[in-house]
Amino acid sequence: MRGARTRAALIAAARKVFERDGYLDAKLSDITKAARCATGSFYTYFANKEEIFAAVLAEAQQDMMHPGIGRVSDTDNPYAVLEASNRAYLEAYRRNAKLMGLLEQVAHVDPKFHELRRRRADAFIQRNARGIADLQARGIADPGIDPLLASRALSGMVSRLAYSVFTRGEADDDAQVDFEELVFTVTRLWANALRFGGS
Repeated sequence: MRGARTRAALIAAARKVFERDGYLDAKLSDITKAARCATGSFYTYFANKEEIFAAVLAEAQQDMMHPGIGRVSDTDNPYAVLEASNRAYLEAYRRNAKLMGLLEQVAHVDPKFHELRRRRADAFIQRNARGIADLQARGIADPGIDPLLASRALSGMVSRLAYSVFTRGEADDDAQVDFEELVFTVTRLWANALRFGGS
């Protein structure tokens, strides 16, 4: 039990240090100091900075993988489920925006993190493809589109939009993007692309 607490403290401290200093400038000594543990304890749980960064990212991914079901009372309403799913993803992305920005940066220079980013994206794509196929089987979504390809396109759209809004701050200089408008827009685009109800 104590080991699990120490590991969790190291991961929480690492997240703060990575978000504050960036991946390249983060020091293991800063992580262990923030976690209030000895440097030797760090090596009981992690081999290096890359390994603890991967653990931090894994926790963030768990936060982001929750679908919208369970957040709506009427799971028979596909639009409400889609909206709840988009809202949950965008809320989680906003909470984890600094880490997502770091992952993008590190993935460009480290093949291991490039592969981790690809696997992370693929997990979302596969989950969403299953959801699209289910909607097609229920007669709700356009049966003429390939669920996996549609998922790649739509998931990529939402992911890149979230990155530009929350990580890069690419909203108009004069106004921030309203979160509710963001949820509405991506949900409407998904529903229109899948032709919910023949739209």
